[in-house]
Amino acid sequence: MLQNPAAKYHAFPPVNLVDRSWPNRTITRPPIWMSTDLRDGNQSLFEPMNAEKKMRMFSMLCDIGFKEIEVAFPSASETEFGFVRNLIEGGHIPDDVSIEVLTQAREHLIRRTFESLKGARKAIVHVYNATSKTFRENVFGMSKAEVVTMAVDAVRLIRSLADEMPETAITLEYSPELFTATELDFAREVCDAVTEAWGATPERKVILNLPTTVEMATPNIYADQIEWMHKNLARRDSVIISLHPHNDRGTAVAAAELGLMAGADRVEGCLFGNGERTGNVDLVTVALNMYTQGVHPGLDFSDINAVARTFEHCSQLPIHPRHPYVGDLVFTAFSGSHQDAIKKGFSAQEADEQWSVPYLPIDPADVGRSYDSVIRVNSQSGKGGIAYLMETEHGIAMPRRLQVEFSGVVQRHTDTHGGEVSASDIWQLFAAAYLESTSPLRYREHHLFEHGSAQGIRLSVDIDGTPHLLTGEGNGPIDAAVHAFANAGITAQVRSYEERSMSTGGEASACAFIEVAGGSGGECYGVGIDANIVTASLKALISGVDRSGIRPQVMAAEQAA
Repeated sequence: MLQNPAAKYHAFPPVNLVDRSWPNRTITRPPIWMSTDLRDGNQSLFEPMNAEKKMRMFSMLCDIGFKEIEVAFPSASETEFGFVRNLIEGGHIPDDVSIEVLTQAREHLIRRTFESLKGARKAIVHVYNATSKTFRENVFGMSKAEVVTMAVDAVRLIRSLADEMPETAITLEYSPELFTATELDFAREVCDAVTEAWGATPERKVILNLPTTVEMATPNIYADQIEWMHKNLARRDSVIISLHPHNDRGTAVAAAELGLMAGADRVEGCLFGNGERTGNVDLVTVALNMYTQGVHPGLDFSDINAVARTFEHCSQLPIHPRHPYVGDLVFTAFSGSHQDAIKKGFSAQEADEQWSVPYLPIDPADVGRSYDSVIRVNSQSGKGGIAYLMETEHGIAMPRRLQVEFSGVVQRHTDTHGGEVSASDIWQLFAAAYLESTSPLRYREHHLFEHGSAQGIRLSVDIDGTPHLLTGEGNGPIDAAVHAFANAGITAQVRSYEERSMSTGGEASACAFIEVAGGSGGECYGVGIDANIVTASLKALISGVDRSGIRPQVMAAEQAA
């Protein structure tokens, strides 16, 4: 590192805004939310989501309550184009949801983008071009006038194509890319030219997206830039100012919050901050920050675990255990003094009072989290490294949530019997809890078969001691088994699945972990061990069903084995 970084890097100049008002404002209502998980988030993945995962993510975003979702960059590839067509032709878009598509300000790309939108009820066409000095001079070799012309020509074409599609309500969104590095007066010039070319009115508003394409300054400077635009744009009553913060400086959430105080109307980002480089702004954090201040965000995160597991499945990205509101450990205190304060806070908290529990900025129940992790806070650290002993002595590397769950089993044992527990004691407790359960279900055998493109299974089990043969189909052995159980009145949801090898060589065993929801016991894990990974997975599923409290209601049509 340089001893004098100022010789190479310069501080971002402050905005000349003598009458700034945002420091005295608070957020009193939610913004318009726009999820770009399927576009900006997806393009940053090492392995982009396939069509099935994108559709699952889209459905979840709709269920959460997003009314604007950026679904693709349709001119970029046939895959992206095809996904938009599938959404439209398959009737997957709710009537109150607008899909958004991105395009560069180039004629052939804009035309291709409109081809993807044929038949849509309503859509947002998001067009952009770079406006900063560095891009103008060093990347594209364009003058300011040429940059403005490029934006205006693109908007006029979009307006013309929109007029040719009266069956689709088209909204224009324009982004001056690298807004935060663009001279403010020039950013205003481009944006004003765009709104004029579109013919913006209060009834036909333009979304002006002002992104921190790369976060370059402290969030207060971004707020100043937003307030300056808010006060100086022409046709402000015909404009929706949108924020698109990235997290290069680690302050995207703060930038979004201060930007809203500065006059913005809309926020674009990704659920858990996924996106290019350091990611987009984390929408879950921004939304739940509002919630903890008494402002309902208009998004439903009442089952945050389900949202998190779906995100992890679709993106193949883990959520950090310390992630605000969502991480596996955010409602867990390992300090004895913290635990004592939390317990006393719970005891004093009345149901109809303002929330005031130490170390917990939000009631875990509001986001569908249990109090178990709070109550068992010291179980892992205080019992001599349960997870470490299970891995080093028995070759089982437990998922994090299973570590927390199993530590409760050990805790209850030591509370009852006292004394220390050895590695062998821990294994016995683990086997009894996860591997030896036989009620109401007990695994016997299975046979797999192919049925068209589906995977079929014939599963022989004991249900409350009586043999049954269950049959089901799905997209894999586990999904087929879930459907087989459903046919027997056993309704279980698989929240997560992981597998591990317990040893190497010819005698290697597979260990499968399945997180099951659906019974009176809430979410819990099942574990299966077998030389065959499919068998291990089925044993894990049965173990999870047994432990979850799901009670079978066997149909009369079922045949006994």
